[in-house]
Amino acid sequence: MDIVPPTPPAPPPQPEPLKQLSDIYQTHCHWMTRALALAAKAGAAGEVPVGAVLIANQQVIAEAANRRERDQDPTAHAEILALRAAGMQRQNWRLSDCTLYVTLEPCPMCAGSLVLARLGQLVYGADDPKAGAVRSVLNLLDGPSSNHRLPVLPGVLEAACRDQLQQWFSRRRHATQTNCPSPTKGP
Repeated sequence: MDIVPPTPPAPPPQPEPLKQLSDIYQTHCHWMTRALALAAKAGAAGEVPVGAVLIANQQVIAEAANRRERDQDPTAHAEILALRAAGMQRQNWRLSDCTLYVTLEPCPMCAGSLVLARLGQLVYGADDPKAGAVRSVLNLLDGPSSNHRLPVLPGVLEAACRDQLQQWFSRRRHATQTNCPSPTKGP
């Protein structure tokens, strides 16, 4: 007579709260992936690769990528362009029911604009250790001058966002070094 080991029990079903968190994170990843695609297009056009997607009720309201060089406009950051487009599309500057997905932590100008737009939520990818105004260098969103508080979720697809920026800047530095004439040698 052969002894057959018992079949191991099936793993327990995932608890509902964990499944809901997983679904929410997957949604954040979906929209950040779209922002990364916009950023890639900006990078290919010679812009710093930052993309932004503004959604409400799981629908895109506006999206944009950096255009500072192409427009010769110092305010043409992805976040600002997305906020402007959303305000025009909705005929309302208040965006309290919207979530903004952006690949890089907003700068002071953009963070201030998010407060002024009464944005519902900010989700961003990579921290900006040089100009980040959400948590890296400054925290304008929670500062005493902020008349609006909004939830912030940092670090969604952080590695992909950071790598995209680092690779772009590395290629740009390499191209600049390759195109520079070598210094003339003295006697």
